[in-house]
Amino acid sequence: MTLYDMKPGQEGTVRSIGEKGPTRKRIMDMGVTPGARIKIVKVAPLGDPLEVNVRGYELSLRKAEAKQISVEC
Repeated sequence: MTLYDMKPGQEGTVRSIGEKGPTRKRIMDMGVTPGARIKIVKVAPLGDPLEVNVRGYELSLRKAEAKQISVEC
C-alpha cells in the first residue's frame, strides 16, 4: 500500500521510498525514512497535497510523492 492510498486518520510505518534521485533524497531529508511512523492528517479537497504527521511535525506532500512511499499499516 502507498501513502496515497491511506485515508485521513490512518497510521503506518514507511517501508520504502520509490524512485532514486533528487525527489527521493528530498523526501528522506524531510524525515520520511524507512521505519518512520507516518499518519495522514488531512487531504486537500482535490486530493493534492496531503498533510501528514511524521516524527512529530506536520508535512505537506504532493500526490505524486505520496504514491512513491510504500507503507505498512
